[in-house]
Amino acid sequence: MMPSVAEMEAVLAVARHGGFRAAARDLRLSSSALSHAVAALEERLAVRLFNRTTRSVVLTAAGEQFVAGIGPALQAIAQIVDDLGADASEPSGTLRINTSPGAARMMLQPIILEYGRRYPQVMVEIVTESALVDITGQGFDAGARLADAIPPDMIAVPIFPQLRMIVVGAPAYLAGRRAPIVPADLLDHRCIGMRLSSGRLYRWEFERHGEATLIDAPGNLVLDATDLILDAAVDGAGLAYVEERGALPHIAAGRLVPLLDEWTPPFAGLSLYFAGRRHIPRKLQALIDLIREGHKRSEDLTGVILR
Repeated sequence: MMPSVAEMEAVLAVARHGGFRAAARDLRLSSSALSHAVAALEERLAVRLFNRTTRSVVLTAAGEQFVAGIGPALQAIAQIVDDLGADASEPSGTLRINTSPGAARMMLQPIILEYGRRYPQVMVEIVTESALVDITGQGFDAGARLADAIPPDMIAVPIFPQLRMIVVGAPAYLAGRRAPIVPADLLDHRCIGMRLSSGRLYRWEFERHGEATLIDAPGNLVLDATDLILDAAVDGAGLAYVEERGALPHIAAGRLVPLLDEWTPPFAGLSLYFAGRRHIPRKLQALIDLIREGHKRSEDLTGVILR
């Protein structure tokens, strides 16, 4: 009756990917072999873990209970194995991180790619989802989200302690138009809207001297990804409201102009987070150390500039 570790990993993979084909690729198995293995486990347990249709594979109530229980257990096993190799010279294994698409773009160049160069024995897997997920139950080592979205029972390590949204526009779009001075001026402009994962259209948020303002920015283009919004703004489709870090290369190159600067104060930024453990796996600790090293470089650079 007791499932093997391989069987439990199979169930977690199918639940994580929402289907057998993607899970089989992840586990390097054939779809039929994985399907038969899960079906055999269900028969042995005398309980159905998944409801299967031609279009989807969804956990049953019993399946959700099973996954919620075995996820932390498998992570504990992985931690024990990792601890056995604590004296190894290099971190190894697979480091799985769940985050949003925008956060992944911010982390990729300064953190993830550098981590890969330093620790080639670690396979880094970044899974992007707009919605917040149970990282422990779904087998992730860590997540990365805005600070105010992180569950309170998690340990958080700031990656970018502060972030800021800014309004930008291309010189070609602004030519012959009056640049906005206050948020209400945006009503006379063409703006590029953002559709949130909830389906709601994002309302542009501004604040100055404690005065908060929400603007339903007008326009005839709505997108759901920051990189698409930036591309459209650079091409002159209208004004955009985006996270500052993504826009900085375009601003430096003169492709975009920042606007309403004093109306967009910084807010609590992006953090790495993970479940509290007695021992943090070496592969995760190496990532935490790299993040903190980046903070130290930023502080040193700030000190040089101030001097």
